[in-house]
Amino acid sequence: MALPTSDSKANPVKSFIAGGFGGICSVLTGYPLDTIKVRLQTMPLPVAGQPPKYKGIIDCAVKTFSHEGVRGFYKGISAPLIGVTPIYAVDFAVYAAGKRLFQSDEHVKLTYSQIFIAGAGAGICSALVTVPSDRIKVLLQTQPVTGPVMYNGLIDTALKLYRQGGIRSLFKGTCACVLRDSPTGVYFVIYEALQDLARRHSKTGSITPTSTIFAGGMAGIAFWSLAVPFDVLKSRLQSAPEGTYQHGIRSVFKELMAKEGPKALYRGVLPILIRAFPSTAAVFVGVELANDLLTF
Repeated sequence: MALPTSDSKANPVKSFIAGGFGGICSVLTGYPLDTIKVRLQTMPLPVAGQPPKYKGIIDCAVKTFSHEGVRGFYKGISAPLIGVTPIYAVDFAVYAAGKRLFQSDEHVKLTYSQIFIAGAGAGICSALVTVPSDRIKVLLQTQPVTGPVMYNGLIDTALKLYRQGGIRSLFKGTCACVLRDSPTGVYFVIYEALQDLARRHSKTGSITPTSTIFAGGMAGIAFWSLAVPFDVLKSRLQSAPEGTYQHGIRSVFKELMAKEGPKALYRGVLPILIRAFPSTAAVFVGVELANDLLTF
């Protein structure tokens, strides 16, 4: 696996294709834990004297499997599978374009500050593409197992949201998504720094699949450690009925602080961090593999 060096000139078109492939790899790897994460984040407060709906990650996994089987962990996966191609494609293409702005020739090595700026821009742009599929995914993941079915798959959910509130309903939670994805600069800096370290300790001076898995996984953990509070606010906002939160994430934040306290901002953090390593490693392995196969 002849992986590219960090100082070769960025190619946005190549990165667009590679990013889409990496995103698909990520979804297939991390989706079951994403479902558990969303269910823990959006479960209602228990009535006084009653136990919570889920006691934690294991309890949520057991109940999901016992009530819905394996399919329960993949509820709503069509939305991110369809959405990941443009989302990750945009993310890596904008990142490559940002790096290219700083590269005057093929052998200019970027500073970590420049990588951070390029990555932050990529995170904001990809967040804008993420919102509709994220909104649909959250609604399908949190839909009750019993009772009438409100949403029946990707297309049905999208059409119903559009009829309810137009484009604004599909893009509900945009601000929260942008805030959640704003640490993307840190994500790329951690990845590049660990790969640089791997090069320095490699006899050949190049990165390997093992270093890519490790660097990608650690980048994911660093990113999600910063993004969790905004992800909780986003999930609450996107899963709530229309009109519940008049002022968006500000209203969600005020309600959480008043009813549950700061700990609520880290609800679901365990499945997020467990998922972060393999799913983000899968992104970068997919991206680097695609870069290796694409010869233009």
